[in-house]
Parts: sequence; structure tokens; C-alpha cells
Amino acid sequence: MRHGPLDAQPDPRLAATKDGALADGRIAALVDATWDDPPGLWGWFCAINHKTIACRFLVTTLVFFALGGLLAAAMRLQLARPENKLLGPDLYNQVFTMHGTTMMFLFAVPVMQALAVYLVPLMVGARSVAFPRMNAYAYYVFLFGGLMLYIAFALNSAGDAGWFAYPPLSGPDYSPGKRIDFWAQMSTFTELASLIEAVVIVTTVFKLRAPGMTLDRVPLFVWAMLVTSFTVMFAMPAVMLSSTALLLDRLVGTHFYNPGEGGDPLLWQHLFWFFGHPEVYLIFMPGLGFLSAIIPTFSRRPIFGYTAMVLSLIATAFLSFGLWVHHMFATNLPELGKSFFTAASMMIAIPSATQIFCWLATLGSGRLVLRTPMLYALSFFVILVLGGMTGLMLASVSLDTQVHDTYFVVAHLHYVLMGGAVFPLFGAFYYWYPKFTGRLMAEGLGKLSFWLMFAGFNVAFFPMHVLGLHGMPRRVYTYQSGMGWEGANLVSSVGAFVLAFGILVTLVNAVLSARRGAVAGPDPWGAGTLEWATASPPTPANFHAIPVVHARDPLWEPVPAGAPTHVAGLSAGSREQLVTTLVDAIPSHRAAFPTPTPWPFLSAVASTILLAGSVFTPWAVVWGGVPVAVALTAWFWPRRKDVASALALEKAPAPGEGVA
Repeated sequence: MRHGPLDAQPDPRLAATKDGALADGRIAALVDATWDDPPGLWGWFCAINHKTIACRFLVTTLVFFALGGLLAAAMRLQLARPENKLLGPDLYNQVFTMHGTTMMFLFAVPVMQALAVYLVPLMVGARSVAFPRMNAYAYYVFLFGGLMLYIAFALNSAGDAGWFAYPPLSGPDYSPGKRIDFWAQMSTFTELASLIEAVVIVTTVFKLRAPGMTLDRVPLFVWAMLVTSFTVMFAMPAVMLSSTALLLDRLVGTHFYNPGEGGDPLLWQHLFWFFGHPEVYLIFMPGLGFLSAIIPTFSRRPIFGYTAMVLSLIATAFLSFGLWVHHMFATNLPELGKSFFTAASMMIAIPSATQIFCWLATLGSGRLVLRTPMLYALSFFVILVLGGMTGLMLASVSLDTQVHDTYFVVAHLHYVLMGGAVFPLFGAFYYWYPKFTGRLMAEGLGKLSFWLMFAGFNVAFFPMHVLGLHGMPRRVYTYQSGMGWEGANLVSSVGAFVLAFGILVTLVNAVLSARRGAVAGPDPWGAGTLEWATASPPTPANFHAIPVVHARDPLWEPVPAGAPTHVAGLSAGSREQLVTTLVDAIPSHRAAFPTPTPWPFLSAVASTILLAGSVFTPWAVVWGGVPVAVALTAWFWPRRKDVASALALEKAPAPGEGVA
């Protein structure tokens, strides 16, 4: 039995109307004004509201996605026929490196974190993310890192050693100049931003959940982002360490990767792929969360096997750290050691299969509604399963050694990432678009986009399996005629442009629907999770009153008779957030949240000066540290108003007494 939006009543003096709107609209307006960002240009630089920052993050990542797609189109045009002269070898190497770097560092993980920053507080019943200023700082660091990379590309100084930048090719002897320096420093920017966002998401989930939202009631998308964030915290330091060591080799004269001086180029591969293979699952696991939100809604039944789904997510993250040598089977590592990684590469299919069976059970026992988000979700079962099957093939050392440097691996990578992340991401985009904008996207254009993308993707990438088995090497800018690769490459290029056209249809749909789409209302899909209990788009405070949760799908389950529905006692005129306990989400205390300020932006500018300057001189680390220290000091300098608010909270009644 489905309930409507949760009643909102932040103070015992206020009555709630039947539809949950506050009887006293002035209090609601005050709550929203308290949590809103300042207006105007100055307010733009001061903004810290999680929805504002998430929307900027999302738009920025989608711009990078479009740029990465244009680079991919240039490569497919170059390879559409043999001995093509469209791109020379040097420019092709830069385009190839920029495409991979953009998709892996500037789109795939950041776009998932952007959606999480917007949705997780809404799904757990919070008014903000934890550390909202740090969240804003992470966005600006990410933005400046991406801009630095593309400015370098425009100046013919982009990286040209692939998105993986293996030494010695990326070392000072074979890659002089600043190209690799800019690439390596960009990875520091983006990984710093990802680490910060991971801390923000983990803290939000652990400490800001609504009362009653115990760990076994947390939505599966939130679980997916929680597990992803922990994986980020363990994986990202490895690539930051490896890229810093590469910069030191190039700029200071160290020899981490120089075998002539006691270094080892394989050290890079170990560090990079210790990050790189979990990176695949950092992209993949949020996609699993999207499916776990979409499939129950359009099956009209709760998810089957909730506990098994959560444990499978955790197992996937744990096993992902035992696979990195999967990418190094062509090196001279001991064969016995490789066999253990073969076993781990096969074992990780078990938790993925468990989740697939749970989704199939949900679909099989429900009443399917085939709207556009559901079509994208169902495509996962076709595309990702094909990618997973080729992954099991590549887990074999003997087969991997033969096809490692061929287009077979390119096909496998794109089937896993597109099937496991991009198609679910587009489904999530259609699913939550009404929550972002308050309007529904056109269903006809949505289905047209899906079929164009599905057909175009398979036409583009399935022939690459055949090309790889026929011996076409990857990372080459052209090939000779008569090799037998012309037809498959032409078909692949045609499919890539059909895929691009399908994506363009979604873009047009989004732009048109923002103005002309049908008004959505709070819950147009009849979903069961908490983000659909608030307005579409949400108000600045998300909830005028913090809800109390009594079920895993709170909008589908009746509230027990006499049970509280909302929290009372939080101030309407100051940024107070209820903090709850880790396991059972019992009210613990009230925390005073920070107000808007420009210092996160200015701190990011100072950090950019330090990191970008260090590409040219190591002294930039010394002198660039001065503006960073000044900006951070100003950021954390206590203000009288903040101190007074904190003192008032210490004297306030215990939050448990305010649950109505």
C-alpha cells in the first residue's frame, strides 16, 4: 500500500495539511531561505548548497563527456579506412590519450559522484551533505584540473602516452617537454576531488540519515555509493602516488621508474592498476545502484534479496583490489602468481551474477512498466553480460597474452563500461530528470534515443572483437590496406556515429523538456524511496521537516498507528542538521552547518596555482603554499555568528526529546 508524501512538521506548534504542506507557510519559507545560497554573481562564488554544486558538477562532467565523444569520433573517422591522412601520428596519440583520460578521469567516476551528491541527502532524509564547503572545493578543483588539461591540448601540449602513461614511454627520455607533466598533474587534481567527495558521501550516509533509517533500510543506490566511496578512498591514493613519482622523475631527477638507476617501470603498472582495476568497479557499482532504484519502481514490487544485494556490492569492492595483475599478464611476472589473479578474475563474477539473479527475480515477480528508464536498465543484461563473458575469457593468461594488445580488449572494455555504467546512467538520467527539473522527458524521444544508442553501440563495438581476433593492434593511428580489417572498421565507425546521434537525441529531449515537458509532481513514477517525498525540484532545505522512516520503502508502506512521522525542534532560522547514530539512526545531537562563503572557490584557485605551477618549477610548491595557507586559514577562521550558534546548540534540549 502506497502512501503519499511524508507529513512535514518541524515544530509542535505547526499543524500539517493532508498533502504534507506546512500550515504555516512562513516557517517553510524561513527554512528554505536559511538553507539557500545568496543571489547574484557573488552568491554564485559563495554557493555551497549540495544541489547547486551537484548540478554544476553534473553539467561539467557531461561537457567533458561530449568532448570525449568528439575525440572518439575523430579516431573512428581516422580508422574508417586504411592509410587515412585525417590525423597524423602525433595528433592521433594526443587525441587517443585525451579521449581515454577524459572518459576515465573527467567523466566516468565524477558523474557518478555528482549524482550521489545531489541524491544521497534526499534519499536519506538530510538537508545537506556533510562538509558542504569541502564539497564545493572539490568541484572547483575538478573543474580547474579539467580546464588545465584541455588548455594544454589546445596548445599542442596534451599527453601522448595513452591514458595509462606507461614508463619508460612517459619518462623524461622518451617524452620530453611538458605534455606528460600536465597529464600527471591533472590526475592529481581529479583524484583529490574524488577523495574529497568520497569522504563527503561516506559521512553523509553514516551520520545524517533520518531517524529510523537503519542500515538495513538504506536504499540500494545509497549502499552502492557508500561502497564506491570506500573503494575510492583505498584506490585513489595509489594513482596519486604513481603520478607524483612520475613527476619527480621528470622534474626533479629521481629514478622511481628508471631501471638503469635501480628503479622499475613495472612499479608504475602495479601502482596504476591497483587503482585502475578498482576504477572499473568505481564506474560499475553506481550503475548497479541505478538499476536497483529503477527495476523495483517499474516492476511495482520491492527488490528481491536486499541483503544479498548489499553483500554482493561489498564483495565486488573487496575482490576488485585483487585483480590488478589481470592487466599485466603480458609482463614477465611469475606464472604461479598470475594464476591467483586468474582465479580472482573469475571469482568476481559471482557477486555480479548474484545481483543479476536478484534483479531477474524482481522482474519475474512484478508487473513490468516499460518506460524509457526501464529500457536502459534492461539493456544492461545484454551488454554487460557480453562484456563479462569476454572478461572471463581475458582472465585466462594464455588467451590474454595473445589478444592483450589487440582491439579485442578495446571491445571488452567498452562493453563493460558502457553496459555497466553508461546505459544505466542514461536510465538514471531519465528516471531522476523529473526530480531535478520538475518536468518529465518526452517518452517518444526517449525510446528513439535508446534504440539508436543500443543499435549504434553494438554495431560500433561488436566488430572490434573480430578485429582483435584477426590481429588488429590497438593504439595505432592507421593500418595498411589488404589486412582484412577495412570492412569491420568501416562498420564500427558507422555504428559510432549512430550511437552519437542517439546521445544527441537525449540532449535535445532534455533541453526541450526543461521548458515544455509535462509537469512531474513530487513522485511521477510512484516510487518508494524518500527522495520522491519532497517537491520536484526540491526546495533549498530538501525537507521542511526531517522525516522519520519506518520501512525500507517508506512511500510504499503504511506508517504504524501512533508512530512519529517527522522530527520537531530544529531551528528554522539557522542551519541545524540532525545527526544520528551509525547503525540504528537514533537521534544523537544537532550540528550547526556552515554558511555560504567564497573561500572554497578561492582555496581551489590557490591550489591550482600551486599544482599547475609545479609543472614548471618545483619552487611553486614552496611559494604556491603561501596563498593556499592564507585561503585555508580564512576558510576555517571562526566567526562570531558561528560561535554563537554552536554555543546555543550546546544549551539546546537533546534531539531525542524533539521527535514528534
